[in-house]
Amino acid sequence: MSVPEALLEPAIGSAFGSTAGSGVVDLDRVRQVLHREPALATMVLEDGVGDEELLPAAVLFPIVRRIAGPTVLLTQRTAHLKDHPGQISFPGGRREPTDTSPAHTALREAAEEIGLAAEHVEVAGYLPEYLTSTGFRVTPVVALVNPPFELQLDAFEVAEAFEVPLAFLLDSANHQQHSLHYRGRLRHYTAIPYREYFIWGATAGIILSLWRALAKG
Repeated sequence: MSVPEALLEPAIGSAFGSTAGSGVVDLDRVRQVLHREPALATMVLEDGVGDEELLPAAVLFPIVRRIAGPTVLLTQRTAHLKDHPGQISFPGGRREPTDTSPAHTALREAAEEIGLAAEHVEVAGYLPEYLTSTGFRVTPVVALVNPPFELQLDAFEVAEAFEVPLAFLLDSANHQQHSLHYRGRLRHYTAIPYREYFIWGATAGIILSLWRALAKG
């Protein structure tokens, strides 16, 4: 079986060269590799994507400006949810009829799920659409978040919100390859374990999309 694009990694140690050991990621460089508009012509296919019609969705990839180095704000979904219970995810969801753009969807969902106010968020750009095996066409909206800010979690959807150093997520030494049987076939995926959190699925795939863009320069 061929390995899907979402799992392929260039043969380099990290996405940011000699700065990997220092835990520093240049946010100006992150901006440079992002699309200025939603990248409808480019996409990353998750292993197992079929021919079914995909629902449009968007997630916020929130990079928090911290003095010690940028972090990524992630959530853990509550265990009782029908879709992806207990998994680590970006704030986001499917597009609503009143949403005017993927950024609108991502910002609205972030406000609803974790109470992140738009006044603290600066949209930096977009990563390629991410097509999931669960039926969604996801636009990742990368944004810079300016502290201080307060969060108000939706207790029905979100069990926890936490931050992971961006340098950790972009270091290929922390990327693990896994496989599982799903819908009658063997699927391959990448996971990024961090402390007690197991980051995988579309969340890890979107992180790898940024990793790949930075690696290509």
